[in-house]
Amino acid sequence: MEMMNWLPEHSAALQDLRARGLSYSEIADTINATFNTAYTRNAALSRAQRMGLAGLDRPEPSLPGHLELPKPVLPELTRIGRLRDVQAEPKLDPLHYPKIFTELVEMPQLRCAAVAPRHLSLLDLKPGDCRYPYGGDADGETMTFCGHPRRPGSSYCSPHFRLSRDPEASARPVLNDAWLQAVGAI
Repeated sequence: MEMMNWLPEHSAALQDLRARGLSYSEIADTINATFNTAYTRNAALSRAQRMGLAGLDRPEPSLPGHLELPKPVLPELTRIGRLRDVQAEPKLDPLHYPKIFTELVEMPQLRCAAVAPRHLSLLDLKPGDCRYPYGGDADGETMTFCGHPRRPGSSYCSPHFRLSRDPEASARPVLNDAWLQAVGAI
């Protein structure tokens, strides 16, 4: 980056042009044309800040409507005769702020397989044993596993495999209307 020193004449011209209400781009162009320099808009702005000229008292834009913000478009009100001053509540994004349920949800009746588990620990399981878990729900309760011979291509024995695969539930889509409504997506 090339260091440019502002001469006192250039600084005086900057102060004078700023007082006339020119933009910093116009100030840089005028100083460059007058003194045969190569100042940029940012150089003029930085110099004005160092001189204490650049502040909140920004002059009006040189182009009409340049800094005007667009006015919000209000929807047509057909049923309401007048607008009321209503403060809009911020709407939460359901994907970032999940809904908190305060009502009690009734748990479905659990199904069970018609098999008496062997209740093996994880260390006692062999490669061909069923890994369907039992227990471990409460704090400090040990978890055991079924331990019967497992079905080929599965981690479970045949009764536990059928228990873990509900044909009705697997036929339904995962994102059904009830789930989407629960998370506030619809």
